[in-house]
Amino acid sequence: MPLEPFRRGPTWWARGRVEYFGAAITDYYRCSTGASEEAGAWDWCRAEEERQIRRHVLGDEPDAQPDAIFNFADAVLIYKPSAADAGYLVPILTKLGSLPVAAITPKLVRDLGQELYPDASTDTWVRHVVTPVRSVINNAHDLGHCAPIRIKGYSKEERVAQDIKRGRKSRVKKTPGSWEWLLRFRQHAPKRHAALAMFMFMTGARISQAVAMHPDRHLKLDEMLICIPAAKGHDDRWISVPQELVTELASLPRIYPRGFDRTAENLRVFGFADRSSPRKGWARACKLAGIDLLPFHAAGRHGFGQEMNVRQGIDEKAAGEFGGWSDTSLMRRTYTHAEQTAEKIHEAQIRGLRAAEQATKLTLFSSAEGEKKGKA
Repeated sequence: MPLEPFRRGPTWWARGRVEYFGAAITDYYRCSTGASEEAGAWDWCRAEEERQIRRHVLGDEPDAQPDAIFNFADAVLIYKPSAADAGYLVPILTKLGSLPVAAITPKLVRDLGQELYPDASTDTWVRHVVTPVRSVINNAHDLGHCAPIRIKGYSKEERVAQDIKRGRKSRVKKTPGSWEWLLRFRQHAPKRHAALAMFMFMTGARISQAVAMHPDRHLKLDEMLICIPAAKGHDDRWISVPQELVTELASLPRIYPRGFDRTAENLRVFGFADRSSPRKGWARACKLAGIDLLPFHAAGRHGFGQEMNVRQGIDEKAAGEFGGWSDTSLMRRTYTHAEQTAEKIHEAQIRGLRAAEQATKLTLFSSAEGEKKGKA
């Protein structure tokens, strides 16, 4: 099909092939246009089609040598980073800004992680260096300025070596939330914090999604529906919720976050300005309750994944759809955790033993007991 835009989170992407007289002249596109509005995305698609058709008919322009003059700073200028990525790109630009994109190799990028953040983990190097550089260059490739780049992550051996060097272990096992933890937390938490914790645990929503919710745009409590705001490539999605959560959300007053103008647009369901705002009250409630201080993500999204998949045994397709995981293997791999390992294994072994004893009419220690009787 010809190039056409589609929305993916806050930006518009393009998909399809460029065609010339009904025949495809390019590979399949599935890339960001960098546009936040549909009209801008259509403009990108039409411009890309014109460029590829001109190239197909006339060939490459003889004096066009983008790789020789297109440097990393140029690529950053045409990239639209998130607020976090913009911060990560500042130190990267001091090292790579003047380099031609064609001269940037995967090894150079990987080594830059250690140079910029010598005391950080390899996971931090990926997030702060590898991912932003790869995104910038591949965005420029999508726009026809340079070749793409592939950068593999760091190996397990590299991760362990860096952890030893810095004296800290990365990828510390998360403790997921539970109903027991939530009930104790709610005994000591302010009302907004108690509702927030319950909401994230029962829906799998992220803290950033929860604090962004508007009572008029994201709640239809009379229909027992709530809307989880778009995030991580997912559009807004409406889900049905149980009466207990409806009652909890209905009891919240209409709140303006601190420092916000008192306009209807600035109302928030939980009344927090951003994802950091609940932190102090959250920590205080955990301390008063005498429970582990679980981060928002562990108490909420990890707790939801663990409760549904491990404790309640809900099928992964249902849990994944409700919780907003398009890849259920990611949910299993990252959001489920081993619990009561020894007890479960012991119980399973004994169940197997008793079933075998019943089937064979033998007991585990029958041979030993027979030998004792023979000696007697």
